[in-house]
Amino acid sequence: MSVTNRHVPLGDTIGLRSKLAVTGVRVAAPVYRRGGAGPSDDGHLVIGGGNATLPINPASPYSLRDGQMWLGDEPVGLPVRTVARPRFYDLSTADGVPYEHIARLHGADVLATTVVQTCIRYDEADRCRFCTIEESLRAGSTVAAKTPAQLAEVAEAAVRLDGIRQMVMTTGTTAGPDRGARVLARSARAVLQAVPGLPIQVQCEPPAPADLDAIRLLREAGAVAIGIHVESLDDEVRRRWMPGKASVPLSQYEAAWDEAVRVFGRNRVSTYLLLGLGEDPDELVAGAAGLIARGVYPFVVPFRPMTATLAAQDGAIGPDAALLADVSGRVAELLRAAGMVGADQQAGCAACGACGVLSAVGA
Repeated sequence: MSVTNRHVPLGDTIGLRSKLAVTGVRVAAPVYRRGGAGPSDDGHLVIGGGNATLPINPASPYSLRDGQMWLGDEPVGLPVRTVARPRFYDLSTADGVPYEHIARLHGADVLATTVVQTCIRYDEADRCRFCTIEESLRAGSTVAAKTPAQLAEVAEAAVRLDGIRQMVMTTGTTAGPDRGARVLARSARAVLQAVPGLPIQVQCEPPAPADLDAIRLLREAGAVAIGIHVESLDDEVRRRWMPGKASVPLSQYEAAWDEAVRVFGRNRVSTYLLLGLGEDPDELVAGAAGLIARGVYPFVVPFRPMTATLAAQDGAIGPDAALLADVSGRVAELLRAAGMVGADQQAGCAACGACGVLSAVGA
């Protein structure tokens, strides 16, 4: 059968991308992610020119061939390719640490690292039920703490060899009142000395009220965007899914978001909203509207139960595709009306867009 490039209308696009995000695809992906600090256990592809992380699912009705996405024996009108293994993965530091243990490729052009791979909230009673930040450390696929010099070395090689265009730095929550912001500032400063002009997003919990000045230090270090991730605006959901983080009241998130918008600017601050944790969809959309009014980009992402998470042990499942399409579509409309586009952040999860479907519909 010949491949056709059927135009996919906007409504069809968000529906199809939502089905792919939930159902996954049958493909051998050279670049994939297993465990860690983020929300997904996926293969990395480029769909229609944009980054996408999709579950690798041998039972999925979707497959990749001839540069197209197929549903059974029919092409669905989306050009797609896998992301090639980057050349910087073949290198190691002078003391023998593989570069891919320090930072990883996300999508086609994003370098991502968890600077501190431990978290004060990882005891089972406090742990976020969707997170496996310390499992990759236990598996020996990363190191506990990346030094600024290591990060600068890897970033320089990734830009030079593989055309990296942005970098994301996250961290496990540390015990100090800055909750990891200062180590991110040191790391960003070192990377930018090695690779001037590389857009960097930093991600951490809200610094304590007495230490909100740490947000300014991140901007002064050269970061262009910041993610302060709440995952849910429903306190009952927060207590159930992330008991440790729920000890930080939403008022502290609001104060940190407002300070971050003051320092970084409108639409340079983002937060994850995980869909599928049990939050009422209408309330989630209303909460997203409130964030947008604050100048904060609500990055809606489907919850996907990663292997080794507490959620997976409990048999939790993610949202269905129709719910993802509905909520993402409504939030995308709000974002477009406010003139907020994730790509305008230059770096970070909203700028990459791979783990959700908002970027596929112009948000």
